[in-house]
Parts: sequence; C-alpha cells; structure tokens
Amino acid sequence: MRWKSFDKMSQGLTEVQNEWKCLEEDYQKTQGAHKTYLQKLDEISKLQNECSSSISLQRKRLKEMSHLLNTSNQGLSEQDAKTLEKIKEEIKIRTNIFAEMEAFLPKNNGLYLSLVLGNVNVTLLSKQSKFSYKDDYEEFKLCLAMILLLLSFMCYFFVSYRFLDAILNFLLVWYYCTLTIRESILIANGSRIKGWWVFHHYIAAFLSGVMLTWPDGNLYQIFRNQFLAYSLYQSFVQSLQYYYQSGCLYRLRTLGERHNMDLTVEGFQSWMWKGLSFLLPFLFFGHFWQLFNGLSLFRMSQLPECKEWQVLVCGLCFLILFMGNFFTTVAVVRHKLKTKGQKAKAL
Repeated sequence: MRWKSFDKMSQGLTEVQNEWKCLEEDYQKTQGAHKTYLQKLDEISKLQNECSSSISLQRKRLKEMSHLLNTSNQGLSEQDAKTLEKIKEEIKIRTNIFAEMEAFLPKNNGLYLSLVLGNVNVTLLSKQSKFSYKDDYEEFKLCLAMILLLLSFMCYFFVSYRFLDAILNFLLVWYYCTLTIRESILIANGSRIKGWWVFHHYIAAFLSGVMLTWPDGNLYQIFRNQFLAYSLYQSFVQSLQYYYQSGCLYRLRTLGERHNMDLTVEGFQSWMWKGLSFLLPFLFFGHFWQLFNGLSLFRMSQLPECKEWQVLVCGLCFLILFMGNFFTTVAVVRHKLKTKGQKAKAL
C-alpha cells in the first residue's frame, strides 16, 4: 500500500513539473510578445509623427502652389491653361486624400473634448474600431430612444407626477450631453457631421435642462401633455431613423460609396435619398410640432399669471430648433433635387 501511495505521489509531482514547464514556456512567449508589442508601439508613434509632419508640410506646399497658380493664370495659351486646371484638380484630390489619412492619425481634441475629457487621445487607429464605435453610437441612440418612448408613454397616459417628469427631463439632458461628446469623438475620427446637427444637440440639452427646472404649476400642467406627446413622437421618429440609417450606411459602406465614418443624426445627410420619401413627412411633421410648441409657449408667456422665466426661454429654444431643422432639411432636399436634375440632363 505504501509503495502504491508513493507511486501516485511521484506521478502527481511529475505532472505538476510538466505543467509548470509548459506554463514557463508560455510565460516566456508572452513576455517576448509583449516586448515586441511595445517596440511596435514605439515604431507606430514615430510613424504617426512622421506622417503628421509630412502631411502638414504637403498642405503648406499645396497652399503655396494654389497661390502661385492663381497669380500665373493670365496670358496663357489654351494648352497651358488646361494644364493648370488639371493641377488645380489634383490639388483638390490630394487635399481630400490628406483628410482621409488624418482620420487615422492622432490629433488635438478641440476645445469641447479638451474641457470634458482633458488631453486624452480619442483617435481610433483601425477601420474596425471606427466601425464598432459608430455602430455602438447608433445602438446607444436606439436604446435611449426606446427608453424615452416608454417613459414618455407612461407619463402621458398613466402617471401624472412631477417627479417622473423630472426623471424624463434629466434623462433627456444626459442623453443629449452624451451625444455631444460621442459626436465630437466621431468628428475627431473623420466623421462628416453637418454643423447644425451638432449644434442641435446643444440646444436640445439646454432646453431639457430648462424644462427640468420649470416648477410645477398651472402653466406647467397646461404645457405638460403637449410636451410629453412631442417627446413620445420624437422618440418614435428616432427609432424609425435608426433602422433607415443603419440600412443605408450598411449598403453604402458595403459598396464603398461613402466615407467609413459618415453618419446621420436628427435629419439626414444629402446622400441618403433612396427610399427616403416615407421618412420625410415624419421629419417635417416633427419640425412643425416644434414650431407649434414655440408659439404655444410664446402665447403662454403673454398671460398675466406667467411668472416663470422658463416659459419664454423654452419657447425660444423650440423656435431655434424649428428654424434650424426645417431650413437645413429643405436646403438638403433642394440640393439633392438640383443634383438629380443635373445628372438627368447629362444623361
């Protein structure tokens, strides 16, 4: 019996030693891989600095070349004029190419991100990382739209407590503030977001903050259901936009027709035209609802019993949102129709 126990102990010790030997080999490989990783990081950092410096120098020289072309286009023959035009076109192409290159290089965060995050590098260095962050952004919008829709539905039809209204408005403030940060990161990674759609979220966050501070009273109760119905509708439209935009982005990304970080926010970009006819009525109805909210609040501000400053400020915010959304959307549709007409004439 003792010999059998000794044999089992000996076999167990041998297994432990063999296992430790394998772990030691894997540990050495891990150390070597990590050392190589750190070396590659240093190489990447040097290459990033070289590329950034080279692009800056190229931009400077292209700017000088453009100035030289503008001062040298007089008294030229037709052939020479055509040559200069080709050079100008090449300069435009190279400028766009440099913009694509810089999307994968570290850059300054800008004032807003610097204030919020500090001097943190938010540049995503691979296309897969950019795709993942972009998809996460869209899913975040859908998730919050669903939560806001359910909360608005509950407050409108079942519950009438100021506390729950405050939770809804606080959630809206947090949602829009988060969107401004995420969109700033997307812009830092090369996303082409129209200026108004970014500014829209700052206004919407401010509006939600003012609604949050509006004290309960007769005027608040008068406007409450109108605002909840509007919030319910906006959440519904944002849900529709998510599925429409995701389909368009997937199709165009697969075909390689657009920049890999293009996205839409409230509204749509000029390229999102195919199949948009069903969504435009919902968008314009929402825009005019914002106008209706603004006019309603302005009328309320004229009442003798109106003492709250929030009434006039909210009305002004809704009016700004209407004008920005409506005129930007009309301009995009008009531009697209004009471009479509020019293409039809060319054919």
